[in-house]
Amino acid sequence: MIRALLSGGAAFVLTVGFGWPMVAYLRAQRTGKAISEDQPSSHLAKAGTPTFGGLVIWVPTLIVTAVAVDWLEHRSILLPLGVIAATGAIGFIDDLGTLQERVGLRGGLSWRLKVALLTVLAAVAAWILYAQLDVESVNVPWLGHYPLGPAYMAIAVVTIVATTSAVAVTDGLDTLAGGTTLFAFVAYGVIAFVQGQDFVATFAFIIAGANLGFLWYNAHPARVFMGDTGALALGASLAVVALMTGHWLLLPLIGLAFVAEALSNVIQIAYFRLSGGARVFRRAPLHHHFEELGWSETTVVTRFWMVGIAAAMIGVALALAVPA
Repeated sequence: MIRALLSGGAAFVLTVGFGWPMVAYLRAQRTGKAISEDQPSSHLAKAGTPTFGGLVIWVPTLIVTAVAVDWLEHRSILLPLGVIAATGAIGFIDDLGTLQERVGLRGGLSWRLKVALLTVLAAVAAWILYAQLDVESVNVPWLGHYPLGPAYMAIAVVTIVATTSAVAVTDGLDTLAGGTTLFAFVAYGVIAFVQGQDFVATFAFIIAGANLGFLWYNAHPARVFMGDTGALALGASLAVVALMTGHWLLLPLIGLAFVAEALSNVIQIAYFRLSGGARVFRRAPLHHHFEELGWSETTVVTRFWMVGIAAAMIGVALALAVPA
């Protein structure tokens, strides 16, 4: 745990140091994000804030991981790193289309194309987990450890795609996605350490530390947005870490904020279509609904953080309840 905590602290320091010139560079390159008309009018003031902030997280993560984790002894760490690289690339292309001065696909990648690409990536990751790393089980609190066989691969694909999409939906307010994913990574870092998977714990704390460093610049009013470059990779790597611990069953609890955000979107769209235009929420996803109710942005984020911390604590407690 000492190495994991020190690595997380080092990632934080390096990210804060790296973020200063990186944010200045992104601003100089005119990477200002256009604000969607689907967002509350109060968000118009955010127009022009640089995006691609996920790079501020992932460069320090790679550097600290290279130093802190023995890659030759723990080659399985290449899987979450590969997932980060692939989803980060998908997010980068998507972010190009959301700039005020668009240089890529107008409006970014379509939802269907992103889901298709994520599904292919998830299928590859699921096969590696099952066939190469021999990870194929689920841990159930108070009951035990159960192998699932080939069915595990289908579960892994759904877990990765759903988590990645849910985290991306959550990324809509300053520090919201960054904070809630931070708590989830800390929770899984503790779980991995208890299991004796020190290298997974170290990796989880490195991402948590880098994420914390990113929040230095994403604090309201944000100087940079993580964009899908950050959000997609955070969601995908969180799912892979959860799968590697065998505690993916607890992911909907530990990531309760993401579940609520994604479900609010699904419910809103489905009800809108079935009812011929009626809405359940004033605006979806859920964080915008609370804004429309009159909550300030910082109030919404703080309360989501509270829920995220409590859910993470309960999730760790349930993980500890699994018989050895």
